[in-house]
Amino acid sequence: MAQVPIIMPQLGESIAEATIVDIKVKAGDEVVADQEILDVETNKAVMGVTTPCKGKIDKITVQLKETYPVGAVLGYVEASEADAARFKKAVPEPPKGTVSMEIPGREEQAAIAARQRDGEGVRRTGGLPVPAVAKGAGFLSPRVRARMEELQLTNADLAGIPPTGAGNRVTIKDLENFLHKIENQQTEEASAIRAGVADAMRRSWTRPLSTIGSSVNLDPVLRDRQSRDPKPGPGLYALRALALALAQNPSAAAKLIGSRVVQSNSIDVGIAVEAEDGIMVPVIRSADKTSLADLTAKYKELVDLARQRRISPDMQFGGIATVSNFGTFGMEWGTPIPLPDQTLLLGLGVGKKVPSWDEDKKEFVPKTEAQITLSFDHRSIDGGGAGRLLKRVIELLQDPKKL
Repeated sequence: MAQVPIIMPQLGESIAEATIVDIKVKAGDEVVADQEILDVETNKAVMGVTTPCKGKIDKITVQLKETYPVGAVLGYVEASEADAARFKKAVPEPPKGTVSMEIPGREEQAAIAARQRDGEGVRRTGGLPVPAVAKGAGFLSPRVRARMEELQLTNADLAGIPPTGAGNRVTIKDLENFLHKIENQQTEEASAIRAGVADAMRRSWTRPLSTIGSSVNLDPVLRDRQSRDPKPGPGLYALRALALALAQNPSAAAKLIGSRVVQSNSIDVGIAVEAEDGIMVPVIRSADKTSLADLTAKYKELVDLARQRRISPDMQFGGIATVSNFGTFGMEWGTPIPLPDQTLLLGLGVGKKVPSWDEDKKEFVPKTEAQITLSFDHRSIDGGGAGRLLKRVIELLQDPKKL
């Protein structure tokens, strides 16, 4: 029988490679078309690779924990001559040119590799977790820069090193002492998702970020929740309120790119979901047009996928804002960081009973109050605009019939 290659597919926009995390078949196994036979991990999620056609597994040519580019042959299926002819020209070419920043630090690493080919670089060895090369580092000698590039270290990785050089400069001896201490500690490779989160936060922090906050009475939300089936969580009420507030004032979520203000065509809002080793942010499209009941069903589906790390890159792309319910962990206050491609992040703290003065009763009565924060890119929106947006979100939460 003829052989049909099993190809590493394009797993998302600009994703160039993935790591094999599970092999579900062996040579000789009978398979059907589109049967999931491999699990691969990118910095976004774990996804399945399927068979191109019906047949028998001839061999799997990849190894667990190894990384392979898009277009690589992962194995072969013994198939009919007709299927072999059909797939003969279907093998995609490996990506050419600079590898995208979708994989943390790979764009810089590709530049280093080019310099090495020209004799300008340094020899590469095994790296440390969170691969991203330092760019524009100040007060560092060429020797220290070369060592950082060799180990894929960022400026942030050196922040805890006490400098002993002139002008508070980190010397090569300081760096090597730091690395020696790490060798004596327990370490493990960062997962692709953990590295992806680290890289996203590093890129986010290059912007001027600010956070404002206030309190919100959650009693109206809690009463409304009791009348619904299924019951939305407070975080979904917050997401719906933010989406409606942005629909009423879409300029609040505009992005400043260069000298242009870019306005989104849709109110797509993400919600932070805790995965096993990081945070995933699936995006709910047109959240202002999605009812609370539909949000609840969609959220349950997304949580299940996140726990399996099965949220695809396309499901996490293109949001204009995110909601993070850090109150789930008993936290009252937080300053969460917006994703690099987003302008806003709304945070909701835990609800607590507090005394509140009732003017009609002339006495203090208990109410459930939570702290609510709005972190924002100060280039795109000022404190006044952010304050009005947060005020509108609070108004909607305290009148949930409008949600």
